[in-house]
Amino acid sequence: MPRINTLFLLFIFLFLYSCNARDSKNNVTYTVPSYNDFQDVITINGFVEPISSTTLSCPRGVDGIVVFLIEDGTYVEEGDLLCVIEDANLQSHYNQTKVDLENAEANLEKTRADLALQYSILEAQVKNNEAETAIANLDSLQLIYSTPTQRKIKELELRKTAIEKAKYEKKLGSLDIIQQSEIKKRELEIIRLKNRMESVKEIVDKLEIRAPKKGLATRPIYTMTWKKLQVGDNVWNNMPVIVIPEMEKMKVKIMAPEKDFKNIGVNDSVVYTFDAMPGNIAYGKIIKKTPVGRQIVHGSKVKEFEIEASIDSSQVMPEPGFTADCKVILKEVKDTIVIPQIAVFDGDSTKVVYVKNGKTFEERPVVTGMSSQKEVIISEGLSRNEEISLVKPQANLIKSRKLSGENKTNTPVEAEADSIMLKQD
Repeated sequence: MPRINTLFLLFIFLFLYSCNARDSKNNVTYTVPSYNDFQDVITINGFVEPISSTTLSCPRGVDGIVVFLIEDGTYVEEGDLLCVIEDANLQSHYNQTKVDLENAEANLEKTRADLALQYSILEAQVKNNEAETAIANLDSLQLIYSTPTQRKIKELELRKTAIEKAKYEKKLGSLDIIQQSEIKKRELEIIRLKNRMESVKEIVDKLEIRAPKKGLATRPIYTMTWKKLQVGDNVWNNMPVIVIPEMEKMKVKIMAPEKDFKNIGVNDSVVYTFDAMPGNIAYGKIIKKTPVGRQIVHGSKVKEFEIEASIDSSQVMPEPGFTADCKVILKEVKDTIVIPQIAVFDGDSTKVVYVKNGKTFEERPVVTGMSSQKEVIISEGLSRNEEISLVKPQANLIKSRKLSGENKTNTPVEAEADSIMLKQD
């Protein structure tokens, strides 16, 4: 009988040991690093922009369609063709002005010819009157031999000729003034049309946009689609069509959702990586926040906010248009004890961690400090290089509880089980 009891107790202890061993294997642990920094970060996307650049825009007074646009990121020389805009209304206006100018020039020549003809006819009439006057004067010498009636008729004819002469001379003088006025009017109309055509032609010539200097030609963001400008897009008065950046200094533009925008502050540090430049790391800080958000899509209640960040140092300066993974550091504490958030559990009235002690775990209260979504600082209660559980251990594996700096006394059953397990180890 005693032998049966001994075997039964041995079986129970072996069973409990195997359960403890199996449960222990199910616990995932984390070793507290000997040195670590705490960082509360937000990772968000942005894109690289130049701090200063030469922006080539759609000419004033134009509302047209882009029919040619150089490929984004093309290196160009001074004078290279970058963009061609087609404005049907402007071209029609130019053509009509050209026709009006040609008609005005033709009308000027016709007016000059008509006035010259009128002047010639009037001059002929004046000369004819002069001849008639000379004849009448010759006839007046015979008046001494004429009857009083004939003498009277001749005198009236001479007076009539003199009146006509005065009229012709006056008309000739007026005609000269009229001619000069009419010609001046036509000339002013031509000058007005020429000025208009030159003004329109100047705009038409600007529809072919060429590089003012050599550099990297990039396409701007089209505000109607928030994508790069494309052939076929409608552009108008002073809208950017090509940007040639100054490559020495760049910045990063970030479009942040409202939740992240509220947490990010000016002067927060930023670490950048770039998909197009693997291994290249850059550093900067937040320099500007735009408080007015914009709708992600028309009619949406969800808004995003513009943030600008500097690039203060980099291994290689990224090019404009490169996408950037931006790691914004909200909080940072150097050389402290940092553990995963999932390793901290709620105790009776405090936060606790489960420290591994052999094959069992000690429930230990801790004081937490700054935290992020993934990590938390442990101010008191935990030492470096200790091993903690990332999941709450089974109750039978929690062999001691350290409360307020003292170990809780184990029950006799727990003490006996611990003694047996230690002997078996």
